[in-house]
Amino acid sequence: MTSIDLSRRGLLRLSGLALAAGIAGCTTTPRIAGTPSDGEDETARVLPLVNQLRAKNGLPPLAVDPAASTAALFQAKRMASAGKMAHLMSMTDSFGARVKASGVRLPAAENIASGQQSVDAVVTAWINSPHHLENMLGRYDGLGVAVAHNPSSRNLPYWAMVLSS
Repeated sequence: MTSIDLSRRGLLRLSGLALAAGIAGCTTTPRIAGTPSDGEDETARVLPLVNQLRAKNGLPPLAVDPAASTAALFQAKRMASAGKMAHLMSMTDSFGARVKASGVRLPAAENIASGQQSVDAVVTAWINSPHHLENMLGRYDGLGVAVAHNPSSRNLPYWAMVLSS
């Protein structure tokens, strides 16, 4: 049978070990590049592709909308943080309220995607999806696009496009 030294010296040793273990659990680590707090505004790279599509369909071009870019970046980061692709992240979430909070004028639309490794790939995926294509050809004049990654979610890119009025 093992005995525990309950003398003053033994208790001091045990408390010292407990303190060391507790401190070891309190260390901080540097922020890892690509955490959900990171994200990139990809509007400048996506806008020419969407405007080319719109021109082929006889529609006027879209312009960069900083508020839509902010809303897209917010949504891309939320999806990356959660590790899932969804327009609404909870039962109480509201697309309209979310984009209005970023200053987007309604009506607005949102395209999301996950897994595409490039701007060309994500735009192609949206073009090949009837509902996403409909949004890109809709009666909007502003655009914002962003991507975010999360290393703890297989480092997938999470994309969000917000089209604004």
